[in-house]
Amino acid sequence: MASQTKGFTRVIKAAGYSLKGLKAAWVNEAAFRQEAVAAVIAIIIAFYLDISYIDRILLVSVVVLVAIVELINSAIEAVVDRVGSEFHELSGRAKDIGSAAVFISIGLALFVWGIVLWQRYFVA
Repeated sequence: MASQTKGFTRVIKAAGYSLKGLKAAWVNEAAFRQEAVAAVIAIIIAFYLDISYIDRILLVSVVVLVAIVELINSAIEAVVDRVGSEFHELSGRAKDIGSAAVFISIGLALFVWGIVLWQRYFVA
């Protein structure tokens, strides 16, 4: 029976796997790179805006959410591509649903940013 990694060693290994996943997404996924750059810019802007800390948390959270959903979508696409390159209705559906999740998360981010900025700068 193989021994299981426990405690702090497990946490360190898990962090290593996570960093490996982020690197793989950065190297292999153009959409992730674009959204990551946009997220960094948006987060910097969020910290320069004269808004409440709750509004700042909202703005940062929604752009981080986009990156999270893109990572999940990229994982789905990688698994589907691994299974086979021939067209299958379920493979196409899985990829389309993953893409829809990214689309909705971007829409949510734009909505939240729009509401926060509108409330702060255009409502008397």
